Formats: sequence, C-alpha cells, structure tokens
Amino acid sequence: MLARQRQAVILEEVRRTGAVRVSDLVVRLGVSDMTVRRDLDVLASRGLLEKVYGGATSVVGRSTDEPGFEAKSVRQLPEKEAIAARAAGLVRPGTAIGLSAGTTTWTLARFLDDIPDLTVVTNSIRVADVLQQSGRTDRTVVLTGGVRTPSDALVGPVAVQALRSLHLDVVFLGVHGMAERSGFTTPNLNESETDRALVDAAGRVVVLADHTKWGTVGISTIADLDEAHVLVTDEGLPEQARAVLGEQVGELVLAHVPGRGEELA
Repeated sequence: MLARQRQAVILEEVRRTGAVRVSDLVVRLGVSDMTVRRDLDVLASRGLLEKVYGGATSVVGRSTDEPGFEAKSVRQLPEKEAIAARAAGLVRPGTAIGLSAGTTTWTLARFLDDIPDLTVVTNSIRVADVLQQSGRTDRTVVLTGGVRTPSDALVGPVAVQALRSLHLDVVFLGVHGMAERSGFTTPNLNESETDRALVDAAGRVVVLADHTKWGTVGISTIADLDEAHVLVTDEGLPEQARAVLGEQVGELVLAHVPGRGEELA
C-alpha cells in the first residue's frame, strides 16, 4: 500500500471514530510503528488530524470556523462530483429551483447544462457565474443580492427579503455540518438566516452533504434533519449515521464514488 493510500485509510478511520491508536494501525496496515508515526506526522502537518500520545484524534473545530471557498473547493472532490451527478437527476425541465452557496452546490451547477428551461435562484456568486457562462437563452438566473461572506454567499436582509417573495419547486442546500441533535448547520449566523429563507421558499428541500459533514456542528441550525425531503451523500457515510439519517430524512441517497473501494483496498 502506497503512503497516500495508507494516509487515506488513517484519515477515514479518524473521521469515522474520532481517534486512532498507532498499535491498531500497525496491525491494520501491516507496516511498522515508525511508518505509521511518519504518516501521522504528515497528516498532522497538513492540519487534517491532531497527534496525541499513542495515536491521533480528529481536529477539534470551533462552531464558528468558516473556511473560504477556495479552501473548501479542493476537499472531497470525487464525493462532490458523485453527489452532484445524483442530485442533477432530481431536477426537472421547466422548474424553478434554488441553489444555496457552497462548493457542492457549485459543483451541481456544472451538471445542469443539459436540463432545459430552468429558473435558478441563488445567493452564490460562484454558482451564478457558472450558470451565466453557459450562455443558455432558455435559462433565467436570479442572484439575490446582499453582503458577501467568506463562502462567497450573499446574505443579510436584502437577500432574505428577495427570497421571501419567491416560491421554488426544489431547493438544493449545501451545509457545513449535520448531526442528530443539531440538524443541518452553518458556522455563519447571517448565512443561516438566508439559508432558512431558501428552505421556507421550497416545495422540496434536497440537502447535499458528503460523509465528512456527519458529526460536524456549526453555530447555527439551518434546518432539522426531518425537514430534508432528500439527503444526497456518499457511500463513505458511517453505518451509525445511515441509521439515524434513514429514520429522520425523507429519503437517503448514497452516491457511489467510482474507484473509492478499490483505491483503499
């Protein structure tokens, strides 16, 4: 197993359980103690985990931590592509849809080229850019306006007021985290208010969130788990999370990431 493959396995285990022991990784990976420790050093230097005595733990994030768009855009790329492809299959021609800000909804925007006669409402500058670049004459893009956040979302009273007068068939919602008690959350208070206005405008709510979002909690709840008519995530979602979400959301869709299982085998 190559170093990057070992490190992918280690990261996945940390995200799944919250902590790993060097001794357990030695057995699982079939390598020496020193090799495991070097892998942990590499991952810690990149800020992906925290080293502790005898092992490592997940990075403890604050509920107000908000990475910028560029930082988030390079995370979980295969998962986001798979999720976006599945989500695009839920979009019907001739409908009015909403896309919140976020890198997964931005990825979804790139999958909408073949769907005719859409009206797309968004508070994301990045999403609007993608849709406008297509030059489609059968597509209307409505950008809400508002104050710009680190995620390139437009938020605040102007955005909220614009959304309160609209009625959308489906809203696709990107989130910072999802958890059993806190629901779908964001680290930005202003963004949560605008996202809630999007949810209120929706006939159906489809949440897009890769498996690493499970267990992450932002400062503000956008929606409870049972407010999602559909949650599109990926097959990396832990079994315990599948059980919880399967009971709470209307429909749980697990997108397959090509090559995922083979790469880590």
